[in-house]
Amino acid sequence: MRSGHAIEAVTGAEFDLAAGECLALVGESGCGKSVLASALLGLLPGNARATGSALLGDIDLLTAGEDVLARTVRGRRAALVPQSPAAHLTPVRTVRSQLEETVRELTDTPRGALRETAVRAAERAAFPEDHLDRYPHQLSGGLAQRAATALALIGDAPLLLADEPTTGLDRDLVERTVDELRTHVGDDRALLLITHDLAAARRIADRVAVMYAGRIVELSDAEAFFGDPGPRHPYARGLLAALPERAFVPVPGAPPELGDLPDGCAFAPRCARADEICERTRPPLSASVACHHPEPAAAAEETHRA
Repeated sequence: MRSGHAIEAVTGAEFDLAAGECLALVGESGCGKSVLASALLGLLPGNARATGSALLGDIDLLTAGEDVLARTVRGRRAALVPQSPAAHLTPVRTVRSQLEETVRELTDTPRGALRETAVRAAERAAFPEDHLDRYPHQLSGGLAQRAATALALIGDAPLLLADEPTTGLDRDLVERTVDELRTHVGDDRALLLITHDLAAARRIADRVAVMYAGRIVELSDAEAFFGDPGPRHPYARGLLAALPERAFVPVPGAPPELGDLPDGCAFAPRCARADEICERTRPPLSASVACHHPEPAAAAEETHRA
């Protein structure tokens, strides 16, 4: 809340995610990506409210009560690889004990097989067995990430949410981490990768959703987004242009405060194509692009090639 007014951190987010698919939700920090993940799992702070519908099988995640989310959804139908894994690991318990407890809670594994099953869970996330008896503070950032990933994968949840899983990792470890996450997408499982790392998204995503100022402004097939014809929204084109292997030019300006959004297009103050209609009217998400003046497909292809 600010000055007595509610802040809409995410507005009108609409997308689907099929089994066997990885959808990358990308955008600058603070655009609402992690808020969306928290809403899906019922992890918003007490003063926040989510409206709408988010169906996972026969359960609406946004209207389900805490009892349903805790007993039926979290870990079983939807699992989270958190942005800050060290903060989600119990500091006074070893990785092994936390894995064994999660195995016991989410599976029918007999007590005598807990140790072996925990070791297999660690292997799935490439967590080294000789580190299982260490405490979280004894782990590097990369190993803490793998421990959190192992915990998230135990229940074989149909939906895996990975919230900025590569933050703070070097490039080699980024690639290994996202490759591991992708291997757990199967005929009955899907991955929502929330990231500001476009290189990571390009590596494993099937589709890309671009978020800006709390709204999804473009939905695209990943191959078309990163190749030809390229993105059509000016903000999405700016994100790609900022990559080192491309123009390496950052998007000018800064995102608006979510509590002080303009009446029209939130990107208009940073957009070279903005005109009066952009300043007055918020564009709808039409043809998978929320822009009054989207790049035509042919022009986007020429821009990418140039």
